[in-house]
Amino acid sequence: MGQKTRKSYHHELDELKEMVEEMGDLSSQAISLAIDSLVDLDEDKIERVQELDKKIYAYDRHIERKGLKLIALQAPVAKDLRIIGTCLKIITDLDRIGRYSGDIAKVSKRMLDQEHMKKLVSIPRMAELTIEMVDLAVQAFMEEDETLIDEIYEKEESVDALYDEIFREVLTYMIEDSSKITQGTQYVLVIRYLERIADHACNIAERIVYMETGEMIEHDVEEKNKNGLRDIEDLEEIREEEDLKD
Repeated sequence: MGQKTRKSYHHELDELKEMVEEMGDLSSQAISLAIDSLVDLDEDKIERVQELDKKIYAYDRHIERKGLKLIALQAPVAKDLRIIGTCLKIITDLDRIGRYSGDIAKVSKRMLDQEHMKKLVSIPRMAELTIEMVDLAVQAFMEEDETLIDEIYEKEESVDALYDEIFREVLTYMIEDSSKITQGTQYVLVIRYLERIADHACNIAERIVYMETGEMIEHDVEEKNKNGLRDIEDLEEIREEEDLKD
């Protein structure tokens, strides 16, 4: 590879990474706006989340094409190949984060004609933590700094703790007042989406370790809330039981 060609190649590699960074920023914006749409039950914000989701998907397609073209034309090896491969993996996680944000906006849309059973505090805090995780993961990628990974995992533990806390609180409302079951189910959907967003941030962290070391790792996540109800199917069973009582 000639000096001029190598310079052009590294410029394109830098551009690829910068596009991943931009996509990560859009994903964080989507999470934030999705939760705002839920808190405010704002139709305009719901539509803006949907537009962001489309933009994130467009980035996904563009980055994928650019990355595959670099591999085909430049035949990168070693660290450079791992960087490009990591880009292609990360954008899949970021695209799914965008989709989950869109799913939260759909919940907001279903609740437009309702009032919240109480002021939302813990759900926005959970969303804030997931945004911090995504931002840290993208920062670790851009700076090629795997020392940030532990902080991402620590935040994931806080996300899981909030999930359990919110779930128990919502479940209590639903048991005490069966009229709140439908709305409570929507809140549980939201925290499940946020939990999955956090999981995707951890996926990105794992990919960064591979990019830097060439070693594949898998974050050891303990089984969550073994004794609690976690699935929508369980909530549907509660609804059926309440219907029988009526």
